[in-house]
Amino acid sequence: MEEKDKRVALKIYYEGKCKEVTFEELCLSNNLAQEALVTLLIKKKIIEPKELMEMMDKIRKERYKTSEGKSESGATSGGKE
Repeated sequence: MEEKDKRVALKIYYEGKCKEVTFEELCLSNNLAQEALVTLLIKKKIIEPKELMEMMDKIRKERYKTSEGKSESGATSGGKE
C-alpha cells in the first residue's frame, strides 16, 4: 500500500511538531507493547502462560459475538432480534 493510501489513526504533537500515526503503525505498536508486557509478567512469574490463555478464552467467550448475535458461550447479545 502506498503511503498516501494509509489512513491516519491519530496525530501526536510534541515540541511543536506533528507526527501522523497510521492504523497500521498503531496496531504494530500496540502488539509490540502487549507482547513485551506479557513476556515480562511471565518472566517475573507474576502470571503463568496457562493462566493468561484461560483468561483470554474467558474474555473472548464473554465479549466477542458471532454473526448470529450470540457470544461463543451461547448467550445472546441482549438486543431484540
